Amino acid sequence: MPVPDNQKELTELFKALGAEDPESWADSQTTEGINQLHRFLFLRQAWQRVVSENDDAWIDEEIAYYKRFPVQPFAGIGKALKRMEAKGVEREDIVDLVRGMQVRLLADFCYLLDDPSLDEAGVEDLGWALVEANDDCELAGTVIGGLHESVLSTDPTGREMRPRNKA
Repeated sequence: MPVPDNQKELTELFKALGAEDPESWADSQTTEGINQLHRFLFLRQAWQRVVSENDDAWIDEEIAYYKRFPVQPFAGIGKALKRMEAKGVEREDIVDLVRGMQVRLLADFCYLLDDPSLDEAGVEDLGWALVEANDDCELAGTVIGGLHESVLSTDPTGREMRPRNKA
C-alpha cells in the first residue's frame, strides 16, 4: 500500500496509528519532505520494547530466570533485582529506573545513527543510517534521520519521560 501523499489522508493514517498530534506529523511530511511516517513507526516499535511503567511482572520473570539459570547471560539482572527487593526498594522505583535507562539508551542509539563520531584515522569517513526499505528489505527510499529529536515526544505516557505524578 503506497503512503498517502496528501495531508488529510496522511493525518488520518497517523491518527489510526496512534500518533499524538497527527496533523503535525503529516504537515511536516507533506510540506518539509521529511519521512515522518517511517520515523514515527520506527520509534513506536522501539517504545514497545521499553518496559511499561504500568507493568512490573518482568521483575518476577527476571528473578525467576536468575534462580533457574544463575550463571547464564543476563542472570545478573534478576540477581540485582532480588537484592533490590530485599532492601525494600519499591517496585515502581525499579520500573522507573529501568525504563529511564532504556529510553536514554534508545535516544543514544538514535543519535548514533545520525552521528557515529568515528574520529580514528582510516575510519573517519565511515557511517551508517536507518533507511526506508520495502517488504523484501530492498532499499526503497531515503535515510530516516533525526530520530533522536522525536524520542521523547513519542513517549506513550505523553510525559516525555518526566517523573510520574504521585497521587
